[in-house]
Amino acid sequence: MSRLIRLAHLEGRLDVRCLMAGQFTLDHEAAPPGEVQFHLVLQGRCTVTTGTSTVDLGPGDYFLLPHGDAHTVTAASGRRRRFEEEPGATFTTRKSLGAEHELDLFCGHYRFDSAAGALLFRLLPSLVHVTMDRPALALADVLRGEADSDGPGTGAIVCSLCDALLAMSLRSRPDQRLDTPALWTAMGDDVLGRVIAQVVERPGESWTIDRMASEARMSRATFLRRFTARTGITVATLLTSIRMMVAADLLTRSDLSVARVASEVGYRSESAFAQAFRATVGTPPARFRKHAVSSQCTQR
Repeated sequence: MSRLIRLAHLEGRLDVRCLMAGQFTLDHEAAPPGEVQFHLVLQGRCTVTTGTSTVDLGPGDYFLLPHGDAHTVTAASGRRRRFEEEPGATFTTRKSLGAEHELDLFCGHYRFDSAAGALLFRLLPSLVHVTMDRPALALADVLRGEADSDGPGTGAIVCSLCDALLAMSLRSRPDQRLDTPALWTAMGDDVLGRVIAQVVERPGESWTIDRMASEARMSRATFLRRFTARTGITVATLLTSIRMMVAADLLTRSDLSVARVASEVGYRSESAFAQAFRATVGTPPARFRKHAVSSQCTQR
């Protein structure tokens, strides 16, 4: 998981800190390409509605929308109050007028400019709702402290803390994940987690279902049932996504030939790799590399 998050080259940012009282409704448009939104509740309660799903959030709850869906954050109790927004060096603070705040809510997003980042979030369900454990809550307290000061270096610190909170949510145990289907990380299943880790570390090896089942010391049928139940996706989907994430990084950050990249991620045929890459990423590997290099030069 750590390797895949690094490959994604994410940048976490805090957009708005909501210090609200009483009733309110905050609409969030769908995230633009290359971004996914999150919310973290430090105090109080609110509700997030997206599509047909409604999720109640309380203190210590972290809510991620990996597919960038439009959503609404609301609170229904108390009287409706006006609020004001105060721009800051790192983020905007939204405050209810005429009352002490009941809700302390961080609203932010993760930005990614890589195919690896897009694939990472594509592997996740549309909603991830996690109740943070004690280490994560300690990070949240640090985040609150930085938000209170919003001084020199706050932007860099907030970015790192947001990334850490994402990693902690992805490694969370099933009992921490509320209203969330199974995650591909298979946390809570040491056997499957160990097999997936081997695939991530050595994507170029021949990872057949039979081999993975053997590594897990299970029959093929038992392995497939358990894998799908614990990860929410198929073996083929996870294997291809991991290989394409690594391939995208190699195409962007190395001068290896496309044929060599194909070999590094387990393809004997360059044409088979190109077909799989295009089907997964949406563009042929050579064109993807050209665009990635051009984008890097433009940023410089």
